Amino acid sequence: MFGLSELAVILVVVIVVLAVKKGPDLARSAGKSARILKAEKRAATETAEPGAPRVVEGEVVPPEGPPRG
Repeated sequence: MFGLSELAVILVVVIVVLAVKKGPDLARSAGKSARILKAEKRAATETAEPGAPRVVEGEVVPPEGPPRG
């Protein structure tokens, strides 16, 4: 049957074939993610003053519970 070295060669060939097919897509998505993170970091540092607390605007949701009064 197959020995350990033959199985290792087959495994390496399968990994190389899959890497060739999926490699460009993975590299493209990693590049997009890096650009998004860089832009978000730049936007956060431009709007924030050093030492100032950061305020995130949103809607106020009243707490759930029995009505008061």
